[in-house]
Amino acid sequence: MKEVIFGSTALLVFSLALGLPAAAQDKDKLSPANTSKVAPASVKHAEVSETYEVGAGDVLSIYVYKEQELSRVLPVRPDGKLALPLIGDITAAGFTAAQLQTTVNQLYEKYFENPAVTIMVQEARSKRFNVVGEVQKPGTFTLTQPTTVLDSLALAGGFHSFAKPKKVYVLRPLENGKVQRIPFNYVQVIKGESPQENILLQSGDTVVVP
Repeated sequence: MKEVIFGSTALLVFSLALGLPAAAQDKDKLSPANTSKVAPASVKHAEVSETYEVGAGDVLSIYVYKEQELSRVLPVRPDGKLALPLIGDITAAGFTAAQLQTTVNQLYEKYFENPAVTIMVQEARSKRFNVVGEVQKPGTFTLTQPTTVLDSLALAGGFHSFAKPKKVYVLRPLENGKVQRIPFNYVQVIKGESPQENILLQSGDTVVVP
C-alpha cells in the first residue's frame, strides 16, 4: 500500500465533501539502504511534529557542523539504537529529534570544543495507520503529526459514492492482543454533534469505511 506523509488539513472538509484527493505529497524519498554522509542542505526532511518520538525504522539526518566525517543519514535499528562515530551506540527510540540533538551534542563535547549538532527526521516510518474501504485512496499513512479520524479521511481523498459515512469505525490493537472497535459517525461529527468521536489516531490504527 502507498505510503503518504501527513500534510496540511486546511482543505479537509472541502476535500471530503467533494471526494477530492488530498494535496500532493513530496515524492522525494531516501533509499532505506542509504547511510551515506550528507549535509542538511542536500536532503529534504519529513514534516514531523516537534513532539514526534523517534522509533525503529525511522531515518535520521545527523549533521555535525565542520565535521563532515561525522555527518550521517542513518536508519534507527530494530533495537531502537543508532551507531555514531566516536560515540558508539545510543538509544534513539522514544526521544524527539530535539532531545537526541541535545544528547549527541553533549557526547561530542568530549571530543570537540563547542560542537554544533543538528538532527532531523529524514523519513518517518515507525508510526503508521491504515485507511481502508470505500475511500478514494485507501492505503497506509505515516503518523508524523497529531491526526484525527477526520484528518485521515481527508488524506484518503474522501468517500466513494457508495460509502456509509455514518458507520465508519476505527480498529485499534490493544496490548492484550484484542482489537477495540471505535465508532465514528462522520455526519454527526461535521455537524459538531459528536466531537468526542473524532479521536486522535495511534500507530497501528485502521480506519474502516464500509
